[in-house]
Amino acid sequence: MNEHIKKFLNEEQDPKAIEKITSKLTDLLMKNEEVGYIGVQKKPVTVFPDSIVLTNKRIIICKPKNLGLSMDFTDYTWDDISGTFVKENILGSEFSFSTKTDLTISIDYIPKIQARKIYTFAKEQLDILKNGVAPVTAETVYEEPKAEVVEQEEIAEEVVALAEEPEVVEEIETEEVTDFAEIIPVSQSGYRDEKQFPDDTPASKERAMKDLSQDELFEKLQNYKKLLDNGLIMQGEYDSLKKEILSYM
Repeated sequence: MNEHIKKFLNEEQDPKAIEKITSKLTDLLMKNEEVGYIGVQKKPVTVFPDSIVLTNKRIIICKPKNLGLSMDFTDYTWDDISGTFVKENILGSEFSFSTKTDLTISIDYIPKIQARKIYTFAKEQLDILKNGVAPVTAETVYEEPKAEVVEQEEIAEEVVALAEEPEVVEEIETEEVTDFAEIIPVSQSGYRDEKQFPDDTPASKERAMKDLSQDELFEKLQNYKKLLDNGLIMQGEYDSLKKEILSYM
């Protein structure tokens, strides 16, 4: 069997009918005309089935006569066709189309899968005629996106990734202050203000606290609060010092 016939036998078309049709079509096709699909009737009892040929330029109805010795061809260009229809029956389907002159042409007993392929091909051809371009289908050749578009997409993905990345908070080790003399500013003379910051011995602290006025004690408490706010002493140390100062107020 010739290779140009095999491609039209995908949906149970009668090989003999296809061979007879294709041999006749060789002389009927116009320049740049290509056969897209061929559907063949499948009646319960038939020897010479009718066929329908769809090309990129027209629909051709093929009807054998004289016991298959000859054949009638009737064609309709896509410009003449206004609509196509498919009606599925128990025994096959009926494909029909209407022309702009209000004619309706149909061919019955077409296997359902063939009828659907015929209908789809016809719709695509009418769409090409209407819009001037081929319809976009799943089989459309994939076109690589332009480099500029790819670059923009990559940048957008990086921004999203950075936004979703959790913020890392750097931990800074702090040294616990045990001797406040290290952080207490000195006077211009180079010595600490003993009145505001007494010696660290318990006896001197207690004596100094007693000697301070209410305003001085309050000022001392404010200084410790500043040290806490600046992170120079811990909350526990501040609470202890605060409690001690308040006991003298």
